[in-house]
Amino acid sequence: MRTPSPRPAPARPDRRGAQADGDAVAVRPVRRGDLDQVIALDATVTGLEKQSYWRSVYRRYGAGTNPQRHFLVAVAGRRIVGFLIGEVRDWEFGSPPCGWVFAIDVAPDSRQAGVGTQLLQAVCTLFRRVGVRTVRTMLSSDNTLILSFFRSQGMMAGPLIPLEMDLD
Repeated sequence: MRTPSPRPAPARPDRRGAQADGDAVAVRPVRRGDLDQVIALDATVTGLEKQSYWRSVYRRYGAGTNPQRHFLVAVAGRRIVGFLIGEVRDWEFGSPPCGWVFAIDVAPDSRQAGVGTQLLQAVCTLFRRVGVRTVRTMLSSDNTLILSFFRSQGMMAGPLIPLEMDLD
């Protein structure tokens, strides 16, 4: 069964961002034809063009066949101005099912116009539909931009502690 598309939240116009051209921002599931713009947006932010990675992500999250996996895009006119990827993970680390956001980005010229908020609200709506009551993410402690965004959305440190070790 295909998950219904999230209803877009009303866009908040900002004099410098996503709606400079007057187009409202809508959030919807990604389409195959969106991939080139998603890849370009990611490359703008990361400095790396990862075509094979994004095609793999699309196959796993963008097919629309699993109600627990979501690849959403924010669109202003015909331009992709943001994306978010998340999924419901069940019982990992002894935790009841929860939503995980593992990728979010907004075009630099569209930031602070509510695009990231719309994306996060849309995926939270989809998570709630399958009974999820908690959303988590993980990010680098030095990524102050994304950390500030998630904190502004009400997220805070959770009960899990990430651990790692170098394999070399």
